Amino acid sequence: MLKIGLTGGIGSGKSEVSRRLAARGAVVIDADRIAREVVEPGTVGLARVVAAFGDEVLRPDGSLDRERLGAIVFADPDKLAVLNSIVHPLVGERVAELQGRAPDDAILVYDVPLLVENKLAPLYDVVVVVDASDEVRIARLAEHRGMPESDAKARIAAQAGREERLRAAHIVIPNEGSLDELEARVSEVCEELRSRAARG
Repeated sequence: MLKIGLTGGIGSGKSEVSRRLAARGAVVIDADRIAREVVEPGTVGLARVVAAFGDEVLRPDGSLDRERLGAIVFADPDKLAVLNSIVHPLVGERVAELQGRAPDDAILVYDVPLLVENKLAPLYDVVVVVDASDEVRIARLAEHRGMPESDAKARIAAQAGREERLRAAHIVIPNEGSLDELEARVSEVCEELRSRAARG
């Protein structure tokens, strides 16, 4: 089993790369999706978040208002640390469960947005970083998520810097061009990962 840590800053296109790796047969464990699952209505995670941040982070239907919570925690490092201390252990438990189900010869891709920030690189055989400039990422966040520039900049500032992320990389996937260019690079990376897995 080859363990791949896939990361990239917000707006880098990491999720697009993740989808393309899954389409080529990799087993993808998406930390973001799990982080959403562990705070769904009725979960221990949501109860803990509400205990820490109050009912104002809930929507009328009882689900988590992620935008409101995001606005609170990304403006305050201490509050972000509180949220992480609630969510990360729950994510860790679920990841371990999913990993246990994967075939022994799998190329296991962990889609981990905060891999560098949380110093998780040593957990993986290979770290793959999806890279794009801050300017490109800000433009994408505005276009695809309707995020105001000030919010996009705050999210980027809350994450590791581009240079720090690139220093952790074994493999870099540049993503400032077309989807065809991205597809070609993902294809190359997949072949490289398969050959590494074959070498054991």
